[in-house]
Amino acid sequence: MLLKAFLALLIVVAFSMPGSVVVMAQKKPKQQQSVTYSCPMHPDFKSKKPGRCPKCGMTLRPDTPAPTPTRAEAKTESSSFSSMQIPNVKVYDQNGKVLDFYTDLVKGRNVAINFIFTTCTTVCPVLSATFRRVQVELENSQSDTRLISISVDPTVDTPERLRDFAEKFKAGPGWTFVTGDKTEIDSLLQRLGAGVGNKNDHTSMILIGNDTADVWTRTYGLSSPTVILKVITDTASRK
Repeated sequence: MLLKAFLALLIVVAFSMPGSVVVMAQKKPKQQQSVTYSCPMHPDFKSKKPGRCPKCGMTLRPDTPAPTPTRAEAKTESSSFSSMQIPNVKVYDQNGKVLDFYTDLVKGRNVAINFIFTTCTTVCPVLSATFRRVQVELENSQSDTRLISISVDPTVDTPERLRDFAEKFKAGPGWTFVTGDKTEIDSLLQRLGAGVGNKNDHTSMILIGNDTADVWTRTYGLSSPTVILKVITDTASRK
């Protein structure tokens, strides 16, 4: 009791002394993080508000940090993959045309293949916007490389849905979107090294090939168009 009384007396004396200052701990207000929106097709256009891109009319997306690639993803590497592994399964393009995948899309060509699905709201719009920018550069350089986007969700992605998706990203001639019977597409994905149990877990890698020379490479699909274009050009030049 005497100790408590003595401590109380010390506190009273301290607060009564001239010039004494009472410092109160205050919680700093949390600062709200500002959200910036950009266009998948025109990433240089930025806005503080949601809306549509004035250049192409696409819905602006909140900027989020790009997924950190794993060590395997971040580097481009030669692949032991061979054209002989590509099955000649029946598929449909975005116009509903029936194609033999290997014969009609790959045989004797330089190709770049990515994997998407139309209801994806994360990496697929970025992969597709990047592919479009790559296609523009390929057209400017008069390259004959073909682009192929295979749906990992064929039961939902009908040719009509793929056509709408292709139009959204202004896909030009030489960029084919592929769907088909789920069994056939699953087999195709497995043979290309892109099989998935869950569509959301599909790879962000691009399979790039020179079928004539049977040279194949995989590179990270979220790299810049310039990096991807260089890999395509280098692969196409192989003999």
